[in-house]
Amino acid sequence: MASSTSHSRRRFAGLIAQTARHWRRLIDRQLQPYGLTEATWVPLLHISRAAAPMRQKELAESIALDASSVVCLLDNLQAQGFIERREGSDRRAKEIHLAARGLERVEQVEGISRQVRDSVLVTLPEEDIERVNHVLEQVLAALDTLSKDTL
Repeated sequence: MASSTSHSRRRFAGLIAQTARHWRRLIDRQLQPYGLTEATWVPLLHISRAAAPMRQKELAESIALDASSVVCLLDNLQAQGFIERREGSDRRAKEIHLAARGLERVEQVEGISRQVRDSVLVTLPEEDIERVNHVLEQVLAALDTLSKDTL
């Protein structure tokens, strides 16, 4: 019994990582005709889904990149007309806002993401999806706790 539990636990993280890679790769291929790559569409989604305008540091944390990489990324997104950097309440850190062109791209990304999600999950019962969501939320909470404990 212990060995099957151990095997299941070992497979768990690998399956999550493999699923995420395949999912993103499929969306990435679907978005290539629009000139979007994962390096472009992932940050646009994070910016659009944020409850309030993000700052560079917040974006870096949300997409797990270092600050210097995010500077180059934001320069690229701004040069393409997808984002604008604006002065916010704290003058030391600019807020990132989607430009009209960025909003159009986000709509394309959301539409294709929805198509992929619907195609992938079509055969799964809603109860199974809810259970997996619950488990993943617990895993994320545990990861957050461990991350805070190691700071």
